[in-house]
Amino acid sequence: MGKESFLARQPIVDAEHRLFAYELLFRQSLSAVSAQISSQLQAGVEIIGNTLCLGPEWLLHGKLAFINLDEATLMSDFVCLLPPRHVVYEILETVPVSPVLIARIQELRQLGYRFALDDFVCLEEYRPLLPMVDFVKLDVLEQHPEKTLEIIAHIRLDFSGQFIAEKVETREMFELCRNSGIQYFQGYYFARPENLSNKAIQPGQLAVLELMNKVRACQDLGEIEALLRRDAALTLRLLRYANSAAAGLQQQVHTVRQALMLVGLKTLYRWLALLLITANPTPTNALAARTAVTRGRLCELLGQSRLNSEAQDELFITGLFSLAEPLLEIPLTHLLEQLSMPAPIVQALLHQAGPYAPFLKLAEASERSDFGQIARYASEIASSPEEINTAQLQSLAWAEELTSEATTTAAGSASQRLKGAARRN
Repeated sequence: MGKESFLARQPIVDAEHRLFAYELLFRQSLSAVSAQISSQLQAGVEIIGNTLCLGPEWLLHGKLAFINLDEATLMSDFVCLLPPRHVVYEILETVPVSPVLIARIQELRQLGYRFALDDFVCLEEYRPLLPMVDFVKLDVLEQHPEKTLEIIAHIRLDFSGQFIAEKVETREMFELCRNSGIQYFQGYYFARPENLSNKAIQPGQLAVLELMNKVRACQDLGEIEALLRRDAALTLRLLRYANSAAAGLQQQVHTVRQALMLVGLKTLYRWLALLLITANPTPTNALAARTAVTRGRLCELLGQSRLNSEAQDELFITGLFSLAEPLLEIPLTHLLEQLSMPAPIVQALLHQAGPYAPFLKLAEASERSDFGQIARYASEIASSPEEINTAQLQSLAWAEELTSEATTTAAGSASQRLKGAARRN
């Protein structure tokens, strides 16, 4: 919801000071001078997500992006969101070397991804990785120059790639590294990290509509997964959402297939509908988006003791989409033509008729405090003033929970704003 994406980039140059690549660094704000990282997984995901939001072409100008990865991010689907031609993934020194890690690197290399070893030290356990990586990064600030030379000589038999000297802060250190055979350089001597921001790019409305139709018409998770993978922004949001919904689990969700199995198709459809309606409100229609969420929840609550769970979900969609036209600036008839909506939803939205119409009219009357209309439609569904009042308070509280973080949460982080949605089913 209009929240900016942040990251920093620091140039990596060759021996002639020509730009070779950027290291992309996690930042929480435009004014941050360093990363406050509580979770390496979060940092890695944010960098990948913000790179997508900012746009690799604009951000990198045809150069490579070096991005740090912890073990969890490396094993996840997140790493496949960025095109291989753009990135070099840095394996952090905290990642344990194991047969599983080696197999994962081999798998990603077959897809075209390149790797670097970050802050390399001469430990025997890293030797199996040396033939598989393209770059080794050496921290020349934290160790004596003789140690750097010793590392280079020690790994030359197993490593045929190129070296990058990190934390080069003086001309003397640059010349020493260059004379030692190091090809690339990074540090304050060349440039400090530059903080960047841009508005998060929302997934296209057509992509959401297409996926909603697929979810309604298809029970094959493989087909839905394939469709999701065509839209990197949607994939990233779904993974974030699933991890939020699965916060109580011992293991986080790292793949699209895991996410789909966890949330289920019914909850996925609800999440997509919410995303479509609330993903990109301007200041002038933010209130309408909130009203749509409240209205959908009120319709659903009023149906709980009267209709089955499928009909309750359809009531939620009815209330939510009753404000779709002003929010999306698309004629409602045109929108519903593109969506495979059940007949009762279409009847209520277009003709104010059918079994769901009294619920929608009651919700609208409640917003206006039109007590005459409230009494009329309450009698049609055999409801009482006490039930309506309770349901209205509950729906307002639920909408508040969904929208209260809009000013502090990433626009793509639908998981944070919808954390109650999966738990209700």
